[in-house]
Amino acid sequence: MNQHLKLSVFGLLLGGAACLGFGPQASAQTAKLTPEDSLLKIYRASATKINDLVHTKLDVSFDYAKCYLYGKAWITLKPHFYNTDSLTLDAKGMDIKEVALVQNGKNLPLKYTYDNMQLHIDLNKTYTANDKYTVYISYTAKPNELKVKGSAAISDAKGLYFINPDGKDPKKPIQIWTQGETESSSVWFPTIDKTNQKTTQELSMTVDKKYVTLSNGKLVSQKQNANGTRTDTWKMDLPHSPYLFMMAVGDYAIVKDSWKGKEVSYYVEKPFEKYARNIFGNTPEMLTFYSKMLNYEYPWVKYAQITGRDYVSGAMENTTATLHGEFLQKTDRELLDNNNYNENVIAHELFHHWFGDLVTAESWSNLTVNESFADYSEYLWLEHKYGKDAADEHLLDNGNQYMQMVQYSGDKHLVRFHYVDKEDMFDQITYQKGGCILHMLRNAVGDSAFFKSLNLYLKTNAFKSTEAHQLRLAVEEVTGQDMNWFFNQWYFGEGMPQLDISYKYAPGKVTVLLQQIQKDEKVWQLPMAIDVYEGGKKTRHQVFMQNRIDSFTFNVSGKPDLVNVDADKVLLAKKDDHRDFSTYAYQYAHVDNYLDRRMAIEEATDLQSGNPEALKVMQAALKDKYHGLRVLAIDGLKFGNEAIKAATIKEVENIAKTDKNALARAAAIKKLGSLKDQQFLPLFEAAIKDPSYGVEGAALEALGQLDTEKAYQAAKTLQNDAKGKLINSITLLFAKKGSIDDLDFIAKKFEETGGQDKLNAAFDYLGFLSKINNTPAVTKGVDQVQAMTEQFKNAQVNKYIANWLEEIAQAKSESAIRATGADKEALQQQAAYMREKAKVIKDSKGE
Repeated sequence: MNQHLKLSVFGLLLGGAACLGFGPQASAQTAKLTPEDSLLKIYRASATKINDLVHTKLDVSFDYAKCYLYGKAWITLKPHFYNTDSLTLDAKGMDIKEVALVQNGKNLPLKYTYDNMQLHIDLNKTYTANDKYTVYISYTAKPNELKVKGSAAISDAKGLYFINPDGKDPKKPIQIWTQGETESSSVWFPTIDKTNQKTTQELSMTVDKKYVTLSNGKLVSQKQNANGTRTDTWKMDLPHSPYLFMMAVGDYAIVKDSWKGKEVSYYVEKPFEKYARNIFGNTPEMLTFYSKMLNYEYPWVKYAQITGRDYVSGAMENTTATLHGEFLQKTDRELLDNNNYNENVIAHELFHHWFGDLVTAESWSNLTVNESFADYSEYLWLEHKYGKDAADEHLLDNGNQYMQMVQYSGDKHLVRFHYVDKEDMFDQITYQKGGCILHMLRNAVGDSAFFKSLNLYLKTNAFKSTEAHQLRLAVEEVTGQDMNWFFNQWYFGEGMPQLDISYKYAPGKVTVLLQQIQKDEKVWQLPMAIDVYEGGKKTRHQVFMQNRIDSFTFNVSGKPDLVNVDADKVLLAKKDDHRDFSTYAYQYAHVDNYLDRRMAIEEATDLQSGNPEALKVMQAALKDKYHGLRVLAIDGLKFGNEAIKAATIKEVENIAKTDKNALARAAAIKKLGSLKDQQFLPLFEAAIKDPSYGVEGAALEALGQLDTEKAYQAAKTLQNDAKGKLINSITLLFAKKGSIDDLDFIAKKFEETGGQDKLNAAFDYLGFLSKINNTPAVTKGVDQVQAMTEQFKNAQVNKYIANWLEEIAQAKSESAIRATGADKEALQQQAAYMREKAKVIKDSKGE
């Protein structure tokens, strides 16, 4: 899954089903171990294999009124090793109609028991590992009647989803889609729902002929039926795990592409058909890039991507048929503000088709061999397509997300054999930290060895399930080195180092003193590069820190201009580097690495008021080649200081008017808006016509600082075509105005927003409701937000929404004290209603 869909309002992330968990800004929702949960009780062993899946054939149809699936399954299996006369299948919440053995074309009834979660079948005889047998099951799946719990990344677990099945919501399409990870495929078909099972597949779906279908593998037949339906049959000839099975049904436009003779297709809602290639169009290039980089060609028969309404788990790497949340559907204007976020998600899910689908984690404890690789694939794609600056910025964000999570819920092993719930594995450790660890491994062994190791791992384990040790063995075979030191500290341990860095200079020598000052007693082994700059020349030294305190001495001709520790900036560590600002100024001017330039800008931001050298760095950074660093410099300028403003304002104005990057233009306009200077009024008015919604939003907010009424009138015009950050800006302006006349816009936009973007909209909506005194409007809005929490089923979302409702209720109660008559009564009613709903939301705990 894609842990990419980050709940940016308060920092949750997308983990995930494929990977979309609640990400950088997300706080992991992990269950807490209790004293009763002894390590022995919660040890998570790989599933025992008694029978192996061989082939799964399904024939399904749908009852939209009841939200039922009527299914027939033919499941071919064989004993794994030991002889057996029984079979246990996962089958959650079904009505089982018939269980039989298929023999000589006939169905021979079998005895079975069913506990609503598992189907226990007595076979007709004892089978050996050389025998195959086929079981037939007729059943009804009833996902909406099943009570199951999801996670922070996978917010529900009922496997099969009917979207707007009665068609009563005119703004929402009628769709069906599935979500198998972690073990929810067994809600819609009987199977052994474990990652260490692999099976080929054939799926026939009978649907209304107006709909299109999608499933794994290739569409091998379409049969028109007399009753106005059509039966589509999809066939998957290569084995994969049951959690990767998928099906989707809906009124989609299909935009087709190709790669080496294989179909590449994009299923989108019809209004987005004309944008599909701009959204997904780099997919063929990704297929080429990853195939060459891994020296292992994309192994599957096709690659399709589809969007699903109300899918809040980010995205899911179903084999050959990735499901994305509707957030991926964006117009060309919205993509201007996207900063490659969509492409990160697309890359993440595609890379899973090697790491996760081809070679699959044998247990959720080893989820890192799926998700950490998919997370790191984003870095690899950004580096290839948009340059190392973009990739390094992304990696830094990921490392920061992991560190934020640790502050919230503590650290854990990357490979975890002890957890309360398997959903706990979908966190910033498995995703973001795991990606950072792979980047360190790549640096430690070198590019050639790293990618050759990945190739060996894939070739050795194709169509099998693995654990992290098999990755280690592949690296060891390629490099000839023992890698236990690396894997023991990063994969089978927790935490990260904290380094204190200082320097001593003597004639002809410089000594770097490295001290590990983390609170725990663990001593990290850290290979790194140290670059020494003197006389315009760089000398690289490779060192290996192995002790709590290590020092490294290098010969120099004089005092160096810069000694750059961890010169490749790969270590996942906290570092306190004791050196003069002059070295940072030199670093910005002479070291090309993104993180080196960023560190220099951050140091200059703190010192710009009293240090001319720091101000020069800030001036230079406004012209940095990478837009992210231009934005960082703009945000850091202290315009309250007249000298700083005089030295930089012209360049900020130039960025606002001419920068090619929308994020940089928006940042510059926001900075100029903070001055509340009438001379920039024409600039803001012009920027309201910018192609970027983000720039329009920044301009509207800046205009509002100068002329609220003019900004309000502009907002009324812009609201007819408002998306993304422009909606936020309009909502904030409407909240400032506090007019009930603007409620319809905010309520409508909230309803139209889908997926995790809806959370940001909820906070804007509540901000507006806090400013108006209209009880029917407030209660309606609170009800809408509560409905959103029921859709998300996420404890952290509930906590934040409930807390904000309580804060607004308190503010309304305080306003009521100062009010009289009807106003007083209305405010009291609104406060009481908000407190009541806050309690309901908090008590639901995301279940």
